[in-house]
Amino acid sequence: MLVQIPALLSKDEVAALRADIDAAAWIDGNETSGHQSSGVKNNLQLPEGSAAAQAAGEIVRAALDRSPVFVAAALPAGLYPPLFNRYAEGHGFGDHVDNAIRRRKGTDFRIRTDLSATLFLTEPADYDGGELVIEDTFGVHEIKLEAGDMILYPSSSLHRVTPVTRGARVASFFWIQSLIRDDGQRTLLFDMDLAIRGLTQRLGGQDPSVVSLTGAYHNLLRMWAEV
Repeated sequence: MLVQIPALLSKDEVAALRADIDAAAWIDGNETSGHQSSGVKNNLQLPEGSAAAQAAGEIVRAALDRSPVFVAAALPAGLYPPLFNRYAEGHGFGDHVDNAIRRRKGTDFRIRTDLSATLFLTEPADYDGGELVIEDTFGVHEIKLEAGDMILYPSSSLHRVTPVTRGARVASFFWIQSLIRDDGQRTLLFDMDLAIRGLTQRLGGQDPSVVSLTGAYHNLLRMWAEV
């Protein structure tokens, strides 16, 4: 399941965040690479423990907390603190699959990566190339979103970032452990959630069909959730 979340950050929030992180010191993006991806990754990244990365990460986390679409689609049980990368001219990231487990160096923190997220922080007109390309059973998807928009996709997907040929592409990226491990089950629950919201708007929350469907949703969540 691929889910686009438009305007997770407002344009003003993007501008303020970019002003802070653009002024910070960036390092080689292979700082967080796994064994497979280290050979195909060429970009820059904010150090995880830097003040700029932590402050910007809190802005992203606050936006996620107030996004009903994110919560419904991801059903998050854990979140890897948001990271930030920069692809300048000539930078790219070849085909890879994200590591199944992400650990924070020097801590006991770890999550299973059920979902990956990319939050775009550069307007598409400001750079050429840099598309996020995701392959799944439905084909190949090229994604290049407005600044402030986010794409959510299964971490098991083969994906890449095409080389940037003009300008620079800045984004936040992170991983989510979901209460629902299985992508098919998670997709079904998301579709049900959308249907319940639509019916509630039309019929009201106390309509018997809405109450019944809501009960079915929570019973499935109770059956499948890992807490």
